[in-house]
Amino acid sequence: MGGGHGHGGEGGHSTTYKGLTMHHPKRWHTVTGKGLCAIMWFWVFYRAKQDAPVILGWRHPWEGHEDHSSGHGHEHEHEAAH
Repeated sequence: MGGGHGHGGEGGHSTTYKGLTMHHPKRWHTVTGKGLCAIMWFWVFYRAKQDAPVILGWRHPWEGHEDHSSGHGHEHEHEAAH
């Protein structure tokens, strides 16, 4: 049941079970996959850190951006008053 017929000089780097031959991945496939997986999880945790208060309802999405719009909102309030 174990060991398959290797192709292309790989020799025994595959497993055959019920007629299905599964070839083992090369080392660079495994290393690249683990690296990309780590990047994905870092991104997920970063976004969770940034978006958690909004998702959990602790603050509104439009709150917390006063430093980017300092002075912009007051001009519109002044114009609306006249």
